[in-house]
Amino acid sequence: MIRLLGILILFIFTISCNDYQKILNSTENEVDKYTAAEKYYNNGEFRRASALLEQIMPSYSGKPQGERLRFFFANTYFETKSYYLAAIQFENFIKSYPNSQRIIDAYFMEGKSYFMLSPIFSLDQDDTNTAIEKLQIFINRYPNSEFTTEAIELIEQLQNKLEKKEFEISKQYYTIRDYNSAIRSLDNFVADYPGTIFREEALYYRWMSTYEIAINSIESKIIERVTELERSLVNFLRYYPETIFIEDLSNKLNNAKKIIN
Repeated sequence: MIRLLGILILFIFTISCNDYQKILNSTENEVDKYTAAEKYYNNGEFRRASALLEQIMPSYSGKPQGERLRFFFANTYFETKSYYLAAIQFENFIKSYPNSQRIIDAYFMEGKSYFMLSPIFSLDQDDTNTAIEKLQIFINRYPNSEFTTEAIELIEQLQNKLEKKEFEISKQYYTIRDYNSAIRSLDNFVADYPGTIFREEALYYRWMSTYEIAINSIESKIIERVTELERSLVNFLRYYPETIFIEDLSNKLNNAKKIIN
């Protein structure tokens, strides 16, 4: 029974492939290709739909169907994860059909395509910046769109990624024990991104950098620096009284106090 079912599925698949290849290779009936492209698109067979749409779009240029086909074509690239090509095609759609009923969708999908291209934080962030720019343009143009909330959320994710990159660069100075550079870099980071989700962690590593400098100071400076270390911890805890770093910070401060006693 299972074998018969497998044979039947293979048979249906073969017929389907033959039908697709037949219409794809046809040079005559554009209407059949249009119908088939629409069928494949609606069934989620976007690669097949894309190939057919690419063939017939020139024939429908300037016709009412042309707008619809070009939008579908752009979306087939998005659905097949060809996000760079999707972004280009949505941009082309925007330029070609600025008064389209689908123009809002196109602006949003262009930005979302670049969002999908945005790499991990450690890599070059050109596509991330482009995504933020495109999505912000969309929000400014269509602040009441059904997609606006999602666009805002996408920008927030992208912004966090940029902040993560900058934070990790600053943190790296602490890792390599260049504590003075760490303090300067972390101060700049907090000043540049006052609302960042990495603020607590940035201030933690800044405090840890001052700690390392303090405990390794010459005798004439160590008391002053440990005293300042304690003041800065009080200030830190004023902002983050339930910080996950409380135990480590307290232990470090106690250790510093032991050194000067």
